[in-house]
Amino acid sequence: MQVRVQEAGFDPGAQSNDFAAGCSGAGAIVTFTGVVRDIEGGGLVAMEIEHYPGMTQTALEKIAAEAEARWSLADVLVIHRYGRLKPGAQIMMVATAARHRRDAFEAAEYMMDYLKSRAPFWKKEILLDGASEWVAAKADDEDALTRW
Repeated sequence: MQVRVQEAGFDPGAQSNDFAAGCSGAGAIVTFTGVVRDIEGGGLVAMEIEHYPGMTQTALEKIAAEAEARWSLADVLVIHRYGRLKPGAQIMMVATAARHRRDAFEAAEYMMDYLKSRAPFWKKEILLDGASEWVAAKADDEDALTRW
C-alpha cells in the first residue's frame, strides 16, 4: 500500500506505469485520476485545498487498508494533493491491482467514494471576481456511500 499526501504535481502516466511494474501476478490494474474542474460557466481561478497532515495521512491509509481487507488486492496507490491548484490540475489518483478485474474496479470505486466524502480535506474555490467560497458537501457524494 502506498499513500501520499503532497503539494507537488504528479504525472498520472508515470505513476500508473510505476505502480503496474510492482504488481506482478495482477490480472487487472485500475487507475482513476481526478482533476480540478472549472465551475459552470467558467470563472474558477484556483481551488485551495487544506488539510491536517497527520490526520489526513492516517485517514487515507485507513481507507486504503479497508479496501485491501474487503477485496483481494495485490496493491493500492493513493495520491492526493493539497495547496493551490488551477483548473485542469491533477488533484488525486487511485490505483488498485488485483488478480481479477471486479476486485480492482470495486475497490477503486469504494476508495474514490470515501475519499470524496470522508477524507479530511477542505476545499475553497477562488473565483475570477475575487470572491472565495468553501465547497460544501454534496448529497450525491453522501448517497454514493450507501452502496458500500
